[in-house]
Amino acid sequence: MKVYTKTGDEGMTSLVGGQRVPKTHLRLEAYGTIDELNSHIGLLMSFCQSLPQTEDIMLQLDEIQHQLFVVGSNLATDTENRELRKYSIVEESAATTLEQQIDDLQAQLPHVPLFIMPTGCVAASQAHVCRTVCRRAERCILRLHQETPVDETVRQYVNRLSDYLFVLARYLNVISQTPEKSWRRG
Repeated sequence: MKVYTKTGDEGMTSLVGGQRVPKTHLRLEAYGTIDELNSHIGLLMSFCQSLPQTEDIMLQLDEIQHQLFVVGSNLATDTENRELRKYSIVEESAATTLEQQIDDLQAQLPHVPLFIMPTGCVAASQAHVCRTVCRRAERCILRLHQETPVDETVRQYVNRLSDYLFVLARYLNVISQTPEKSWRRG
């Protein structure tokens, strides 16, 4: 199978199911941003490999990458094609799992009374990049949802994932013994 198909040379592409849409379509923006997030998480995993106490984190991030493929598939599938959509269902338990992981990580973190600057060790800084890309993906998904329904479980999962990535960044700073910086006003 060739990587290039030449079918998109005129600015059109196919959704799962065959419907042709412009490459500038909001649906593509949404699942393209999820793909970008997934790539950033791959980089985050590379940075986490050199830190202690990250075995569970690596497993969590691996599962998140797989789940993001489901999210992307869901967004790339024409909402009218019920037969194909059954293969891209984001289960309710996906968001619940993230909530539990957030709670577990947060229990190991000191309380911070102010806003945290998106910095720290390389892995934590990359987790913050992932968080901001995740928030952008969420905004794209919500704009798409205004035009055509997006599954509630997809919206919930992406929202929880950005929270997870924030807490993960803080945790990575703690285990790397990198002090967090709080925002200081002018």
